[in-house]
Amino acid sequence: MIYTITFNPSLDYIVTVEDFKMNLTNRTSSELMLPGGKGINVSFVLNNLGIENTALYYSAGFVGEEITKRIEEAGIHAEKIVIPNGNSRINMKLKNYDGTEINGMGPDISKEKVEELFEKLDMVKDYDVVVLAGSIPKTMPDSIYKDIMEKLSCKNVKVVVDATKNLLLNVLEYKPFLIKPNNHELGDLFGVQLKTKEEVIPYAKKLKDMGAVNVLISMSKEGAVLIDEFGQAHVSEAPKGILVNAVGSGDSMVAGFIAGYLEKNDYEYAFKMGLSAGSASAFSEYLATKEEVVKLYNTIK
Repeated sequence: MIYTITFNPSLDYIVTVEDFKMNLTNRTSSELMLPGGKGINVSFVLNNLGIENTALYYSAGFVGEEITKRIEEAGIHAEKIVIPNGNSRINMKLKNYDGTEINGMGPDISKEKVEELFEKLDMVKDYDVVVLAGSIPKTMPDSIYKDIMEKLSCKNVKVVVDATKNLLLNVLEYKPFLIKPNNHELGDLFGVQLKTKEEVIPYAKKLKDMGAVNVLISMSKEGAVLIDEFGQAHVSEAPKGILVNAVGSGDSMVAGFIAGYLEKNDYEYAFKMGLSAGSASAFSEYLATKEEVVKLYNTIK
């Protein structure tokens, strides 16, 4: 079983505003509302690829109820933890205004509710995959992903981490199976700017040396880089297409990589599946479907 864990799920309100002007009333020309949060996005794409998974997430208020409704309507198995106060996030994304986003904070998660999550982790068995993805509320320590990996360390579990800064660095000692920063996040970790795939490779290898088994770096339209567990570098341009909605494309890459690896146990195939899934989501209003992923996979050289 694959488990995704999302501390800060959201409803993503994605709008188009023609000729957006500051300090004036603007009206939308299109609107789209989707359940979000990185782990939940991974669950949706895995489900679209026909892979059973369980979404573990926190839910608060009427927004959390709507997120749950949409997850269940998609046929994804859900294990929610209800927070009695506040509301889950609503994130507003202006998709035609230079990628501008306004992301909510999300509710506070009490120590008791964290313990409830750890109890649910007892369902994880040997050979399962656990995906830790996305931000955490400000009230939580940035050791939380590390704490989860420590709890799972007695089992033969593959852990995937898609996070930033200390939330990511703290897990490396537990040797996560896969980490996936983008090139900007990778640069932030080392205090450098990384614009090309050639520049990315040595810093991705540093993260591998620090403990990650596989390091996958997404680079938007520039493509991606994978340093696999054997130290081999896989490099590719992104498939060609028209950007429609970049929300969730990095999460889709994670889902595609997992799906590809579990199918063939081959890193080159997993890398191309990840790149195809990420691009397919970027070229669509919604998250990638299996048909879209396969179509793009066949275009990658």
